[in-house]
Amino acid sequence: MSLYPLVRPLFFSLDAERAHGLSIAALKVLPTRKAPAFDPALASEVAGLRFPSPVGLAAGYDKNAEVFDAMLGQGFGFVEVGTLTPLAQPGNPKPRMFRLVEDAAVINRLGFNNGGQEAALARLKARRGGGIVGVNIGANKDSPNRIRDYAEGVRRMAPVADYLTINISSPNTPGLRNLQAGGELGELLAAVREARQVAFKNPPVFLKVAPDLEDGDPIRIVRAVADHGIDGIIVSNTTVSRPPLSSRHRDETGGLSGAPLASLAMHQLKAFYAVTGGQVPLISAGGISDGHDAWWRICAGANLVQLYSAMVYKGPGIAREMASVLKNKLAATRFSSIAEAVGSSA
Repeated sequence: MSLYPLVRPLFFSLDAERAHGLSIAALKVLPTRKAPAFDPALASEVAGLRFPSPVGLAAGYDKNAEVFDAMLGQGFGFVEVGTLTPLAQPGNPKPRMFRLVEDAAVINRLGFNNGGQEAALARLKARRGGGIVGVNIGANKDSPNRIRDYAEGVRRMAPVADYLTINISSPNTPGLRNLQAGGELGELLAAVREARQVAFKNPPVFLKVAPDLEDGDPIRIVRAVADHGIDGIIVSNTTVSRPPLSSRHRDETGGLSGAPLASLAMHQLKAFYAVTGGQVPLISAGGISDGHDAWWRICAGANLVQLYSAMVYKGPGIAREMASVLKNKLAATRFSSIAEAVGSSA
């Protein structure tokens, strides 16, 4: 039985960022559960990695790579830590994280607050458990050369990452999303490719994009990804747009995540799948609230899905619940595995 309904009132009595810190502290001292044995039908191979379940934890929760084994034990098929920058940085001024309870959403303007790659590197080197752990890397806010930051992150974190994510889609670091533009994106991915070639280990690399794109952006981004050997695309990060919201925090600046992002995230997933035709792995994130949402993202073209905000409202047991729903969905269809369902409704 999930204990989250019992402790949720305590967490929600605190401001969002303090509650997040408390949950990390609790996971660090509680015994780590053994990762569940997933139904083999939920497993799929993406970018050369075998994911035991398509339900993953998005970057943003375990920013400093402190509780990845604990989250695998909660039932996530994979965990993405970070965003990690070359140097530690405090992020933006507080308050900077807000629950929109009436909307089942979150707004954050954290700004890549983290303890830096070197500290996380030591923790990842010391890991003893199995499971897939990805590392999301970013650039420091005050860096004179952000492309160099990403290349350094690839070289430094590649030895301890099952995969790397190049995060150029956060709205909370001024100018960062400009790296999604034509010439700069090509320059960035060329630097990433060069860094991979000299790294001690060469894990798959995914590119994480924003949901706030123009109509022609998916085809341009996919071409750049193909040209530079990037292994997949995460669609998408938080949005700066504002659909109708009910919470008193609706006018806070920052990236919006959670249920109100679902429609936009699905729209962009379909746009990218239409361009790739299933030839480039896609990981869908944004507004995934339950197993039914995950199923429709998979049918629309997602090889894997990620969530974070839904866990705020439903607790970490959501990962196991979603895996169970996906297993039942498969049983009710002609598909023998989750991989066969990818893109089936596209």
